[in-house]
Amino acid sequence: MHTLAAANPDHVVLAGDVLDWANTKTGQVRALVLTVAALMAIIAVLMAWWKTRSFVGTLVAFVLAALVLWGISNLSVLQTKVGSEINDTSASVSVVHVTGNTPAPAGEGWRVA
Repeated sequence: MHTLAAANPDHVVLAGDVLDWANTKTGQVRALVLTVAALMAIIAVLMAWWKTRSFVGTLVAFVLAALVLWGISNLSVLQTKVGSEINDTSASVSVVHVTGNTPAPAGEGWRVA
């Protein structure tokens, strides 16, 4: 088995072509996932109407489907919000070390005083 470089030593293979291909495929997969999720949301709303024949049940199914579709299409926004809350440096954690004649914890759990 030979590689492109071994087949033609004057041929240069750039990573940009591979990265462009990967970005294109990622975009296509994202579009496919959104399309499938939208179809599933439409089917879920129609099934809610078929089973309940209720405006309220259908409205709840529609709102939940809209929230799921919004969450799928805005994953980067959700990731940023969650990351900013996790990496928040304003929250501090304090650790208390107790020294002296304290009794050892009994049993399997710790006793909180």
